[in-house]
Amino acid sequence: MAILAIGLAGAVSFAVCAWLTTVAQPWAFYFSPLRAWEFAAGGLATMAPAKFWRERPQLGAALAWLGLALIAGAYLTFSEQDTPFPGFAAVVPVASTVLLLLSGSGNVQSGPSAMLALPPLQWLGKLSYSLYLWHWPVIVYATMMVPDLSWPGRLACALLTLALSLFTYNFIENPIRRNGWLMANAARALIPAVMLTGAGVVATYANARLAVDDLDPSQRIIAETAAKPSTARAVGCVLDYETATPKACEFGAKNAERSIALFGDSHADHWSTPLIEAAKKNDYKVVTWLKAACRASRLTVWSSKLKRDYTECDQWREQSIKEIIALRPSLVVISEISLTSSRKLSPDAQQSDSLDQNWQAGLRATLEAFSQAGLKVAFIRDVPFNSLFVDTCVARALWRGQTPSVCDAPRTDAANDAMAAVERDIVRAVPNATYIDMTDRFCDAKTCHVFIDGKLAYRDRHHMATPFAQTLEPPVERALFSNTGTTAVK
Repeated sequence: MAILAIGLAGAVSFAVCAWLTTVAQPWAFYFSPLRAWEFAAGGLATMAPAKFWRERPQLGAALAWLGLALIAGAYLTFSEQDTPFPGFAAVVPVASTVLLLLSGSGNVQSGPSAMLALPPLQWLGKLSYSLYLWHWPVIVYATMMVPDLSWPGRLACALLTLALSLFTYNFIENPIRRNGWLMANAARALIPAVMLTGAGVVATYANARLAVDDLDPSQRIIAETAAKPSTARAVGCVLDYETATPKACEFGAKNAERSIALFGDSHADHWSTPLIEAAKKNDYKVVTWLKAACRASRLTVWSSKLKRDYTECDQWREQSIKEIIALRPSLVVISEISLTSSRKLSPDAQQSDSLDQNWQAGLRATLEAFSQAGLKVAFIRDVPFNSLFVDTCVARALWRGQTPSVCDAPRTDAANDAMAAVERDIVRAVPNATYIDMTDRFCDAKTCHVFIDGKLAYRDRHHMATPFAQTLEPPVERALFSNTGTTAVK
């Protein structure tokens, strides 16, 4: 009966956890009931008949080696950016641990079981829960104080975590766990547990409120700026990864006879705010075709999120091109994440020797599709890329009394001018296509800035912050609507 109850509870917990990881990952990660399936798996493993494993020591050793190999594989291949966790990915380390538990249930000390039975590892195992509790706050506060933590600093964090764990294990955890008065009656233990949990929730909430209230006006502006979506994203016009059917969204005067198409990925989307405002002033409407991580260039890419070729992007792109041509807009505006930025975000997935040539051919093919249809095209160069999350870096700098300029980057690192030159030549070689470069709004000859004219320029590493994007409306209007400009659409 106990096995059935634990198994059923574990199955429900896992199903909800796997689903919620795709829609609200922090809840799936931090909400304890959604991680209960991991405890259920361990509990069921301990109920395995010991006699079975005592009679099959070689099978136990093989399972243990497999478990260790899977744990090592998960450690080396999982990443915070590319691995949705917990979800299905958590099955790997959990199943690996179950294999180790099964291999040792028969008390056969061979292979990995003998290694894990060594006194130093057993000692660490006893401290494992305390280490688990302490490692996160130590890491969080250390990186707040020292963002670029060196190896000696990381070692110091590990030693501090170990010291704190030893203290709480010996003077808090064990004294409470082995207290005779609490052990005599389950209710005696339950009531203090509920009270302590409640106190922890209240303290956490109070600390969060104090942290928010303690923000000075400039820090509050940084937080609000980073959270503000673009005009198109705010109304759900940037499609997710799985959607392949285009969604055309109209902005501006509904009765406007002239239109502009905005086409591309999220790096086209962050131009939607200034473009839509400029179009309104000139009696144009803007129609958007936008999809997350999907370039306008005809280039099949590997999606680190989907763990496969991004076929939905290819389908969406081709259908979007057909719809744009059918619309016959006065101008097609294209922008997309640069190849350099893509490589920095997903270096393993982007290191193909032929990628440069494929990208150039793909960009040319998209531009020519519109040009041959008799449409004008304006290609906006991608914004510079930052190695740090700009909103966090600037907020931390202000908290320390530093200027936001500490988060600036050398132009040679943030803006790949050589690749932009190749991109510019491709665009200019296509009839009716124009290249628009606004890098000078971010960079001077040597440095690319993240805090410009009192505004945060980015909401993360490579997307413009919307309030800053609004300030670019005048140059966007001059570039696209000037009667004397080469991209004039009037």
